[in-house]
Amino acid sequence: MEGVARDAVKAEKQAQAAATERDQERAALEQIPVPTKSLYIDVHEPAQWANPFLAVGPDMITLRIVLADANPSPATEGTFLRPASARRQELQLRPSDLAKAVSAIPSSAWPYGRVIAIAESPEAPRKDRILVRRNEEAAIRQLNDLGVVVEEWPSR
Repeated sequence: MEGVARDAVKAEKQAQAAATERDQERAALEQIPVPTKSLYIDVHEPAQWANPFLAVGPDMITLRIVLADANPSPATEGTFLRPASARRQELQLRPSDLAKAVSAIPSSAWPYGRVIAIAESPEAPRKDRILVRRNEEAAIRQLNDLGVVVEEWPSR
């Protein structure tokens, strides 16, 4: 009986720690303004999407972000001196690390506001389609729980 009580106390402490962590992640994301749909309504290609983008696979999620240009001058923007590709980063994440990773994205990488695009990974094997869809749905639930608007690609 003593072991059961000890396990219950341990489980309660773990639940409280997880809730505190989730509150911290939400607080970090609340610093990013709500999305402005007019900024991205005409974006239909993943390569042109400026906000964070998720490609969901059967085991991993690829998070792509484009950091803001540190040079405010428009003079050499997009040239070989300041290529946009140099500011692009891709990270491979376990689905369980998604919330922590998204809350750590700098606010400058969210030019459209708090909206993230999500799509099934084009490299995912056809036989894993059901697993990929489950992972995508779980990611959408996590993001919604954090207060992030999700834009599914292609639109469903």
